[in-house]
Amino acid sequence: MFSLFGKGKDKAKGEGSLLDRLKRSVERTRSQIAARVEELVSGEKRLDAAAMTQLENSLLAADLGVRTTRDLVDAVRRESDNAPLRSAAAIMQVLKAQLLAILQAAPATSNGSAGAGADAALGAKSAQRPEVLFIVGVNGTGKTTTIGKLAHRLRQNGQSVMLCAGDTFRAAAIEQLAVWAERTGAELISQKSGADPSAVLHDALTAALSRSVDVLIVDTAGRLHTKSNLMAELEKMRRTAAKLIPGAPHDVLLVMDATTGQNGLAQAREFTAAAGVTGIVLTKLDGTAKGGIVVAIVRELGLPVRFVGTGESADDLVPFDAEAFVTSLFE
Repeated sequence: MFSLFGKGKDKAKGEGSLLDRLKRSVERTRSQIAARVEELVSGEKRLDAAAMTQLENSLLAADLGVRTTRDLVDAVRRESDNAPLRSAAAIMQVLKAQLLAILQAAPATSNGSAGAGADAALGAKSAQRPEVLFIVGVNGTGKTTTIGKLAHRLRQNGQSVMLCAGDTFRAAAIEQLAVWAERTGAELISQKSGADPSAVLHDALTAALSRSVDVLIVDTAGRLHTKSNLMAELEKMRRTAAKLIPGAPHDVLLVMDATTGQNGLAQAREFTAAAGVTGIVLTKLDGTAKGGIVVAIVRELGLPVRFVGTGESADDLVPFDAEAFVTSLFE
């Protein structure tokens, strides 16, 4: 079994560091929510219809989604009816409680840990080597960079890592993966551009088995979710993995770009159906004011967010923690 959480630099940095990094990454989103809430109440003013409309617009602008926004506004309205919410702090407390309840209601991760942010252990269903991790997602989401960051975390935790260049449709993808392999000390299995992805995967699985590699991370083509033939290829790769290693792939992480907002949900649904996605890696969270998409993903897809990209360096991939995330939205 392996874990991307516990040993290594993140533990040394401490929980405060995780919160600080999340705060920096959701700074723009925080301005959409907390800063707007501050404007809603002053002195003894009671929340009126206009203020509730402003609150609703702010939550929608943060990309929390219509369903979640409606529930949050209703919760604030109920609390205000019981006792006037005369401070921004009181309103935000209601919002925080509701958001945390949604995020913590996510199903268990693949290793049996409850909740979206319980921990970031991956592929712990079996002690068999290698653990096989598929990375899927459309082009431009930061998929290759995420693979490099995951390899870096694993190597920092003392795991042996092999990368499989399964994206044979884009020559640059193989080259970029080779750079990350050299940078992180991971092995790389690849073939020429245009090769059969399942054949490359077969070679990688065979090599990983013979060398007792701890973790095999498989890159896949940046498929558009509308391309049924490419989705079929992904299903073929899954069958290939299962033939050589029972239970593989042990985890399938979908890399999503936070800046795409609600549009990314349609992609996520298609990938979940075709690839058996077990969790989400959300990238570019630091570049958007629509960080509420995290909540929409968990609620609408029933999938846990496992990691969040907080920057460009190899260390800028942090395990998602629901409580730290919600806190970072308001403080």
